[in-house]
Amino acid sequence: MVVSRRGASARAPRVSFESAAAADSAPAAAAPRILTGDCVAEMTKLPAASVDLVFADPPYNLQLQGDLKRPDDSRVDAVDDDWDKFSSFSAYDDFSRAWLAACRRVMKPSATLWVIGSYHNIFRVGTVLQDLGFWILNDIVWRKSNPMPNFRGRRFTNAHETLIWAARQAAHKDYTFNYEALKAGNDDIQMRSDWLFPLCTGEERLKGRDGKKLHPTQKPEALLARVILAASRPDDLVLDPFCGTGTTGAVAKRLRRRFIGIEREADYAKAAQKRIAAVAPLSKPTLAGFMTAREAPRVPFTALIERGLVAPGIKLTDARRRHRALVRADGALSLGETVGSIHRIGALAQGLEACNGWTFWHVETPKGLTCIDDFRAIVRSEMSAAAG
Repeated sequence: MVVSRRGASARAPRVSFESAAAADSAPAAAAPRILTGDCVAEMTKLPAASVDLVFADPPYNLQLQGDLKRPDDSRVDAVDDDWDKFSSFSAYDDFSRAWLAACRRVMKPSATLWVIGSYHNIFRVGTVLQDLGFWILNDIVWRKSNPMPNFRGRRFTNAHETLIWAARQAAHKDYTFNYEALKAGNDDIQMRSDWLFPLCTGEERLKGRDGKKLHPTQKPEALLARVILAASRPDDLVLDPFCGTGTTGAVAKRLRRRFIGIEREADYAKAAQKRIAAVAPLSKPTLAGFMTAREAPRVPFTALIERGLVAPGIKLTDARRRHRALVRADGALSLGETVGSIHRIGALAQGLEACNGWTFWHVETPKGLTCIDDFRAIVRSEMSAAAG
């Protein structure tokens, strides 16, 4: 599948040339793996240029000084674990440089990396990313619909985190970005770089034996689903070097991606294994490839005439019925003394240099005007069915 990063017409067919039967007969992907140990050391054991997508949720280096308390003097269950503590900013930068370099080695040239952080660390991570040769594509703001309040009342409520999306290198433009699929799921509106999701709560939040949250920074599955659906394809290999309790792995398995997770803390790794094992992958037809406008087969205007969808001798009109052009038997249009393609005649009618004739011209029907692009979609669907 060739991935397009260009916008598609709202009428572009959202179908796949792969039949559902063929998809379900394909071999199953390799089982997800959780590697327990230091992420840099474990990544050195992976083959170079083998990973399609990296999602990283590294320690934020929150620099908490003592207990964080509410106004009633009760203690806040904040992130004070040893794995989030670094002796200095310089030590944190060295750590970031080490794991990002290890990630870059295992990434395919066309792979991309997502890293999430807060104001404590994301700017430092971004600098290291650029120093190592990564090319930043976007910064995404995850706006929390239920943020933790600022208990001391000394700052604004910290209601967002930032994700950096970066290509392995600037020279490679063939990275995966499922732009059209995201747009289609967003009511044919471009997906923006500010995402609204709640914090991970309720049944999704993993609990320990004491009934308290097992991991302090567990991310919501909805956030990971958008990342993985945006920047990978089924059967791609997803790597999470800070696996935690396995959110990335659970979502990757559900979306039929292969997965390798690395986690230093044995208890977290064990919980991740159990969680991912319980996940059932979605059916393959629900994840079938999205045919973009660029990928769709070319349909000449004459094909509409040959299939009887548009009859020669009728007149096409625009949406406001201001212009009319005669349909010739050879597939050209005539407007006055001028003969040409649907695009050329559409431009001439409007006094423009260019025109997309497929979306400009319409046919009068008993039910009203029908855009000829709708007829083209019918022909493409027939071609898709024949190919399946």
